[in-house]
Amino acid sequence: MDYRVLVINPGSTSTKIALFEGEKRLFQETLRHSAEDLAPFAAIMDQVDFRRSCIEKVLAEKEVALDSLHAVCARGGQIPPCPSGAFVVDEEMCNYLYGVVHAAHASNLGCVIAYGIAKAQGIPAYIYDSVAVDEMCDTARITGMPMIQRRMLGHTLNTRAMAMKCAAEILHKPFEECRFVVCHLGGGGSVRLFVGGKMVDGIRDDELMFAPERCGGLAAQELIELCFSGEYTKAELMKFVRGAGGLKAHLGTSSAQEVEARICEGDEKAKAVYEAMLYGVAKTIGALAAGAGGNIDRIILTGGIAHSQYVTTYLTDKLSFIAPIEVMAGEFEMEALAAGACRVLSGEEIPHTFGELVC
Repeated sequence: MDYRVLVINPGSTSTKIALFEGEKRLFQETLRHSAEDLAPFAAIMDQVDFRRSCIEKVLAEKEVALDSLHAVCARGGQIPPCPSGAFVVDEEMCNYLYGVVHAAHASNLGCVIAYGIAKAQGIPAYIYDSVAVDEMCDTARITGMPMIQRRMLGHTLNTRAMAMKCAAEILHKPFEECRFVVCHLGGGGSVRLFVGGKMVDGIRDDELMFAPERCGGLAAQELIELCFSGEYTKAELMKFVRGAGGLKAHLGTSSAQEVEARICEGDEKAKAVYEAMLYGVAKTIGALAAGAGGNIDRIILTGGIAHSQYVTTYLTDKLSFIAPIEVMAGEFEMEALAAGACRVLSGEEIPHTFGELVC
């Protein structure tokens, strides 16, 4: 049966929605929210009714009958650290997300909006591969400072979707029998190690590699000195970590296409910074491959920047001695959300419940 699933993926200034019937995408829209639109809302969760009304307006314009839906699936929010896969959205989860105030992420909106639409139709709402997925092995968590533990963050949905796709369509093996290193490259970046169907380790863009808008790992002593130098506020330094670091800090742009154009025009500084970023990506991938003892079936390159031949050629030259490189460029979050919901509806996957995390 081809289940009809509404998919919701909120970002800071946009809301992506799509309607799927099985694997077929019937339509996809990106709803843009201007600064003026969002100005009346003091907190992220104050936007729930506004964003839901925007979604329902588009569905009405496209004559989508809400009673034709089998489920609603959203990008998962900042629930407590959790396993990968599907979670049923319920009132307890929604109430928890309303309580997330510090650095609240727009993905929290998706859960609540999905629940509201689904509840009105008497159908289930799910989240899939939440931003809070953390399956890191205990050894990988320990750092040299007992008060700081490593944790998973970022790009779970797309990296896991590409790993599962590679297992099924390229290796023709069960996902649980494969070993992958998956690198997502966009405005931010992260690299994940998949073993036995789990993300057992991952390196973020504030740990080692830097990315177009992220600072990457830094020498701790120098960073601490900078923090206490009085030259920057906490907010300014945090912006370098996420939003204004990386290519943006060095070259004034986070656009990989623009940087590559500058390189073609002979800009040596652009070339040096860009290749430094890619060098860090290669080292990060190599580090996780070493964590797996070098026993890797595929290195997968995904995200928007993986469309670049400059990038894929550089990384293939550096890394093909470890394992074959599979380029799976782009972001497939909407497809991954729909596919996850369909697996639950068909009984192929049993969803988790929020109560499992907080009991």
